Amino acid sequence: MTELFAALSLQMGYNATLVAVGAALLGAAAGVTGTFLFLRKRALVSDAISHATLPGVGIAFMVMVALGGEGRSLIGLMTGSAISAVLGLLCVGWLTRHTRLSEDASIGAVLSVFFGFGVVLLTVIQTMSAGRQAGLESFLLGATAGMLRSEAVVIALGGSLAVVLVVLLRRPMTLAAFDPEYTAGAGWPLARIDFAMMGLVTAVTVVGLKIVGLILIVALLIIPPVAARFWSARSGHVAALAGLIGGISGFVGAAISASAPSLPTGPIIVLVGSAIFVVSLLVAPERGVLATLVRRQRFHRAVHLRQGLLSLANGQPIYEPLTRRLLQREGLLRGDGVPTAAGSKAASEMGRDEQRWQILRADPALESAAAQYDGLTDVGAVLTPDQIAAIDAKLPRATPEVMP
Repeated sequence: MTELFAALSLQMGYNATLVAVGAALLGAAAGVTGTFLFLRKRALVSDAISHATLPGVGIAFMVMVALGGEGRSLIGLMTGSAISAVLGLLCVGWLTRHTRLSEDASIGAVLSVFFGFGVVLLTVIQTMSAGRQAGLESFLLGATAGMLRSEAVVIALGGSLAVVLVVLLRRPMTLAAFDPEYTAGAGWPLARIDFAMMGLVTAVTVVGLKIVGLILIVALLIIPPVAARFWSARSGHVAALAGLIGGISGFVGAAISASAPSLPTGPIIVLVGSAIFVVSLLVAPERGVLATLVRRQRFHRAVHLRQGLLSLANGQPIYEPLTRRLLQREGLLRGDGVPTAAGSKAASEMGRDEQRWQILRADPALESAAAQYDGLTDVGAVLTPDQIAAIDAKLPRATPEVMP
């Protein structure tokens, strides 16, 4: 715990600080960028992009070695992976447009072929006599040990640039995510917007290869926005929360990895993000599991109370045990099944409310208000006092109170 606190407070040394800051910036960029991919319902595309980067890593290494350069140059490897990812994305688009394959089938075909080709290239590279080829497989799951300052700067600048571009393009990307038909009809270039979105995802994927690897970068793109969606229904808030969740995941995951050197950074970052997702799933106030259970319980309670009071208003016995218990708990019914004074008054009011709804639903002039009938809402919540008075004038007689 002491080492973990030191890592969280950036006191674990220069390299650990570089990794933590770089991972936080990468997580924030991935969360913000992945939000629009998630809202566009194209999350699987990120999988194709990430797997398509592997051949580019291998080819870039071979080219740099053949030219007498440093085969492990991060800039060169990122450039190669970016080109390969764009080619993979173009292949997915071509297959979707010019064949009968659906987009998900095209993605599956492309990511399998590209990833298999990349694994073959890595195997070939391991047999080369050139130096510095060892460790290229770390791009699969990421590796931060011995990260250089120049590499951290590249990751930080790349992630920051991606966030800036997302902010600038947030309006057209939001329109394309929620209503692509309207976006195209309003004159926005939908194809270019989608391509820009995919370009940003590609950039974040390439930047994240060093820290989390091409396999796990998909999780960093999707988990933060999915978790953020539980907390808000507004796209701007979801994007901001996704960036925050991604940044926290990257920073905390890197700190945990630094405090326990035997643990890999990339998988720990993903696990931290997954933990935040589980917490969001359970305790989010609007969409969380617990909130849903509470609302369902309240709904069932309201249904039983209303049906019980309507039964009392109509002079009918109550046979449902749960309904009887709820009425007794609220002081509306005695143990022998006879309503109390408060129960008689409540039943009379409930009966009158139901009669009002019956008249309201039969009046064509109040059709919009009648559409809000759900069997639980009080008529006073949808009508003005004058409208209620007009309906009361049509009642044949007042609902008599149920005498205890």
